[in-house]
Amino acid sequence: MLARLSNAPRDYAWGSTSLIAALEGRAPSGAPEAEVWFGDHPGSPAQVEDGSGLTLDAWLAARATGTGAPDRLPYLLKLLAAGSPLSIQVHPSQDEARRGAAREDAAGIPVDAPERNYKDRNHKPEVIVAVSERFEALAGLRELTATRRLLTALGDEPGLRALRDSLEGDDEPAALRRTITWLLSGDSRDTVATVITALAAARSSEFGPEFDAARRIAAAYPGDPGVVVALLMNHVVLARGEALFVPAGVLHAYLSGLGVEVMAASDNVLRGGLTPKHIDVPELMAIVDATPGPPPFLAPRAVGDGVETFVPGIPDFALWHVSVSGGAERRIPLTGPAIPLAVAGEVTVAGGSGAAVTLHPGEAAFATPDERELVVAGDGELFIAHPGR
Repeated sequence: MLARLSNAPRDYAWGSTSLIAALEGRAPSGAPEAEVWFGDHPGSPAQVEDGSGLTLDAWLAARATGTGAPDRLPYLLKLLAAGSPLSIQVHPSQDEARRGAAREDAAGIPVDAPERNYKDRNHKPEVIVAVSERFEALAGLRELTATRRLLTALGDEPGLRALRDSLEGDDEPAALRRTITWLLSGDSRDTVATVITALAAARSSEFGPEFDAARRIAAAYPGDPGVVVALLMNHVVLARGEALFVPAGVLHAYLSGLGVEVMAASDNVLRGGLTPKHIDVPELMAIVDATPGPPPFLAPRAVGDGVETFVPGIPDFALWHVSVSGGAERRIPLTGPAIPLAVAGEVTVAGGSGAAVTLHPGEAAFATPDERELVVAGDGELFIAHPGR
């Protein structure tokens, strides 16, 4: 069975006022539109457009009546539109989420409390694929040799020397862990102020994009220590169709652009700056992977003409990327319940049951697990989220 899905954009302050509207071909609402969720997550379940009036979680529960408890989707598919930087954040592993949620439950912390770190017992690995021509992000901690060159290019004021000294040592993860803890602890205000002042005039042939991004971050979050944490991270610019995979423990922040994001169905976030929300520094540092390295790019695997797949190697999700034109058809095998989401043109998606839907940019549908494949035709482009293997 195929059923159309819809949802209202979430109006987080960092959302773009134009990107989702432009994709959907409508006038902007005037409010920030940050994310559109396509899934059964209780935080914002999609509406099933079949006349039932049900959201997808209730719709799945109704279909399971008499056959046992409904299966929750293991993933959540989103459109994400960043007009300004999101918080620097990290997500827990499965074991960390289970232990953290149990600990906070035992302490009597309500799930909706602002100081709560673990909203559920699930991990939250995620993949973001750029839909705009340019998608900007921070992902992972940069190699320290390069970071030391960046800080040298920034200047030689005493506050900068203190930052460089904190990063010295043979154990690079330990040096980064020590430095991030110090920056977020509240004892680094003078250094943070010095770095932000130095950014205003900083120029570098090697680190120009990093300095430009940091200046924009500093303008959005004046005085925030996350500005300096951002300078320790890989600055990434994705072209359309390029992707990042962010596993547990990897610091990241999306800065600007429109993307399709698929993640494990969780709302667990530990924040590390660029936010007015709660930051639990000890818990954050307990789950951060402080190993420096290159950005976590995820290359697609070509499957056939106009078909590629992003497979991060986890059971929660994988993502098909399908382009079609000129009367061609693409047959996409599924491994369970799937959500196709159109991002360009007009595409028709048909299931083996004979049901079909036509999707335009920003429109999505839900394919029940009995649909073993989807046939895509028309002239356009879409992504299909489904469980991994």
